[in-house]
Amino acid sequence: MSSLEEIRTERIKKRELLRAAGMDPYAASTSRTHDIKTVLDGFETLSDDETPLTIAGRVLSLRRHGGSSFADIDDGTGRIQVFFSRDEIGKRLFDLLTETIDSSDFIEVSGQAFFTKRGTPAVNSSDWKILTKALQAVPSEHFGLKDEEERSRKRYLDLLLDPELRLIFEKKVKFWDVTREFMKRHNFTEVETPTLEITTGGAEARPFKTHHNDFDIDIFLRISIGELWQKRLMAAGYPKTFEIGRAYRNEGTSPEHLQEFTNLEFYIAYADYRAGMELAKDLYREIAEQVFGTTKFTTRGHTFDLSDEWKEIDYVEEIRRQTGLNVLEAGKTEMEAKLRELGVQYEGDNKERLTDTLWKYCRKQISGPAFVVGHPLIVAPLAKQKAGSGVAERFQILLAGSEIGNGYSELNDPEEQSKRFAFQQKLIEAGDEEAMMPDHEFVEMLEYGMPPTCGFGFGERLFAFLVDKPLREVQMFPLMRPR
Repeated sequence: MSSLEEIRTERIKKRELLRAAGMDPYAASTSRTHDIKTVLDGFETLSDDETPLTIAGRVLSLRRHGGSSFADIDDGTGRIQVFFSRDEIGKRLFDLLTETIDSSDFIEVSGQAFFTKRGTPAVNSSDWKILTKALQAVPSEHFGLKDEEERSRKRYLDLLLDPELRLIFEKKVKFWDVTREFMKRHNFTEVETPTLEITTGGAEARPFKTHHNDFDIDIFLRISIGELWQKRLMAAGYPKTFEIGRAYRNEGTSPEHLQEFTNLEFYIAYADYRAGMELAKDLYREIAEQVFGTTKFTTRGHTFDLSDEWKEIDYVEEIRRQTGLNVLEAGKTEMEAKLRELGVQYEGDNKERLTDTLWKYCRKQISGPAFVVGHPLIVAPLAKQKAGSGVAERFQILLAGSEIGNGYSELNDPEEQSKRFAFQQKLIEAGDEEAMMPDHEFVEMLEYGMPPTCGFGFGERLFAFLVDKPLREVQMFPLMRPR
């Protein structure tokens, strides 16, 4: 068996033969008249028409039999067989085809549509030319790419060889199309907010840091989809806004977490978290029905049906039920002891992180669909406090043991927001890299007045859950460590 380098050397020689024959092995254009799907869809008519057609695509296979050859060609819309005859295209072109063309090359073929003796749609070539000479052979469809890292690194080959993977990404496009159409049908205005920020707001996460040369200041890539900006638009008089965009978090990688991902966030003026819960539920059900044709899913060892009743689970009570601990009253020492007893690893020694870690332990047992409510204020620094309690008007959507959506009645009291930012600043100074950066200009905006507002967001993690794949596998080009 020839080595990869020997195969490449041989293909380079063939490329030079093409050039010597007057063919550009990297053509700039094609005279294609039909894509292959159009040919196949209208084959009955085209096969009766004597007018030649021209197609183009990648050679998937090439079989030679004396004075004839057969090729399977794919252009991304479909696949068709092409027949080459020495008598039809002439000795020069036939020999050049035989001597220079390999699987993985791109060619253009002109000819007549016809049915083979077995009734297979095909094209009888009367002319051909090279479009792109491939110097390396695409792996066979049967064997494909088996190594997981190689699949991600050479995603272009993985997509070429795996129809099921292509279908996932077609569904992902529809996932966001359905989401966008839903928002617009409900009279939301689509907006764009900054991805470069002086302070990162709207979430608790470690940001990516860079330098703005013109201003000579350090800035950050956003960690939310413009939460504090969209709330400024509520103050500006916009009744409903949404944005679908990329967020960046300089954190660890897991099946549910990546450093770069797409999220949706929407905001509704004159609405509270209860209104957001109903709208989010309708949106999730519509995505399920239109993208997947079902509301029933099995993922991560859980089964749930989005058409079922969505139960409400109280954050504090659920932790108390599973661990016996009241996180509103327990101190750090007691919470750390409970985590050690449960065998849960944790980072950070402040009460916010410990509370969040206890909840993440408890949520794993719940399949959903469910709304988590009653969050302690300490884990909801931007949410309005529920009257007469120590908890926030916040909700999270729980599916398959994970939060797949987050919303709340937005805090619009400038003095209270300033106090909570001050608390977050203390966490930062104590070394908490995920604490929320204070945004004093946002507080100033609140002093001008922001109406009661509900905000909600979810990301492509929802899509990953619905197709039961790690988040990394539903990104076309996940970040790879350099070789």
